[in-house]
Amino acid sequence: MDTGSSPWFVFCDEQRKQDARFRLFCFHYAGSGASIFRSWTRWLPDQVELVAVQLPGRENRLDEPLLYSMDLVTTPLVDALPPLLDKPFAFFGHSTGALICFELARVLRRRGLPQPRLLIVSGQDAPPVKPAVIRHVLPDPEFIDVLRGCNGTPDVVLKNPALLELLLPRIRADGAVYETYDYERQAPLDCRIVLFHGAEDGMVNSAELASWEVETRHSFQRYGFPGGHFFVHDEEETVAAYINQELKPFLSKQPVPRDGQRSREGQRYGTLGDGRRTICPAAG
Repeated sequence: MDTGSSPWFVFCDEQRKQDARFRLFCFHYAGSGASIFRSWTRWLPDQVELVAVQLPGRENRLDEPLLYSMDLVTTPLVDALPPLLDKPFAFFGHSTGALICFELARVLRRRGLPQPRLLIVSGQDAPPVKPAVIRHVLPDPEFIDVLRGCNGTPDVVLKNPALLELLLPRIRADGAVYETYDYERQAPLDCRIVLFHGAEDGMVNSAELASWEVETRHSFQRYGFPGGHFFVHDEEETVAAYINQELKPFLSKQPVPRDGQRSREGQRYGTLGDGRRTICPAAG
């Protein structure tokens, strides 16, 4: 993976796609890093360049201090972005990454910079929703129990003091970005918003997920997938297929679906072309 000229961005393809027509910026969930998106390059078309956003304090930025608030993340990030805004682009973010890319889109708008054509938010309640419990300040034993309940960290890691010493500060910092986020009501975004979520994800609420719709004046679509909070790994190929489906209008110059084509309520299990199983919005 190439980190280019800024440590904020990791280009996940083996070589830069100089001729790509579109960029997909991906924002990782709490405690993880840009490398979680590396395998996605196998599913994306040649016209799309995948750029993973890398927060400080991990992987190639391990020696940099962690950040604990949304402003501390979005301010330097938006300063670093303009050289990569020379092509149409979309944002994808999972969990805390979904909130970060949403807020970043609003900062871009405020600064008069190009905005994403598409915002895909995954595994995260709508921005106004406050966490029921502030977890990033819990004592280590309770915090570890929370992580164990999320089913995203192997138990062998949670029982290894050396690994926890490296991992816990990172998850706490990223958790603070989410849990201290001060949502401000603003005009809806101009881009289409697409929501992904796991059907068995106990960390989100169906009604609160639906509230993402008010954050766009364009169109809204909701897709559910089998699995819990980390369905993006278990259902990686299907997730990528739906991302490709959403990117297709931008690559083929087809019109992007607007209000009359949006789905508001209900879900059903269905298939995606080759028979892979997902949960698709019901008609109507």
